[in-house]
Amino acid sequence: MANGPSWEFRHLVALMALAETGSFGSAAERLGYTQSAVSQQIAALERMLGARLVHRPGGPRRISLTAAGERLVVHAQAILRRAELAEADVHATADAAAPTLRIGTFQSVAVRVLPPLLQRFQARWPDVTVELVEHAGDEQLLDLVERGRLDLTFALLPVGEGPFAWRHLMNGEYVLITAAGAVPRDVSMAGISQLPLIGYRSLRNALRMEEYLAAHGHTPQVVFRTDGNAAIQRLVGVGLGAALVPAFAVDDQDEAIAVTRPVDELPPFVIGAAWHADRPLHPAVAGLVDLAVEVCGELQDPELAPS
Repeated sequence: MANGPSWEFRHLVALMALAETGSFGSAAERLGYTQSAVSQQIAALERMLGARLVHRPGGPRRISLTAAGERLVVHAQAILRRAELAEADVHATADAAAPTLRIGTFQSVAVRVLPPLLQRFQARWPDVTVELVEHAGDEQLLDLVERGRLDLTFALLPVGEGPFAWRHLMNGEYVLITAAGAVPRDVSMAGISQLPLIGYRSLRNALRMEEYLAAHGHTPQVVFRTDGNAAIQRLVGVGLGAALVPAFAVDDQDEAIAVTRPVDELPPFVIGAAWHADRPLHPAVAGLVDLAVEVCGELQDPELAPS
């Protein structure tokens, strides 16, 4: 293998599609190939590597990967993401004269941070175009950063494993929201765990909060899940449950709800900015991060600021 591996990206793409769909037919449909073409690519990859990658049970049963196949999928994911990153860097270099920054965000940041941040950024970098990509949670956004599809994303810290560099922006607290006039007497962890709760579906820090309560012997009773801050607040306002949410995400002008600070100390809701650690940081991106620190410092509750 002195001249490099003999397999190509198309072989890895076929393996990834097969792993994700569970059948040659579904993988072929996803890729726009014939089923026999996918089968031939996997067979060729197995011959080149000298290892069986796929269990083929025959009939309608779902295929599965061998241990070797599962390991190769892990590498394939990294290789294909790195290839996307390389392509994105080439385009970014070619477009350096009139850059477009692609920034990832989620709801509460989009409402509270972005308006003053982008106003200041445009005043300092008038020739830079900003494109925003919003998802309910940050896992999809971090994936896009790793693949070079985003230059920067707002994220919940810690960001977890991945090729990420990050900068802390602000800490926030969790509050309990209930229907107006329905504040429970006991707003400790024990009391909150007895309430019917409306929870987030995919917001990592909120799910960590549920795990935190459970680890302290107070398993939350979640009756609905959604990723919409406004939807959660409306459901609470009509009396369908309470919610433990970041104070940052609450519309405190809503008269249908009451906001209460839990009596027990809970972990903070931590917001940061993250980017690819191996990618050169464009000066405009670095400038935007500096401005984000400035804006979030003004929004930060002094009591919650890190020491």
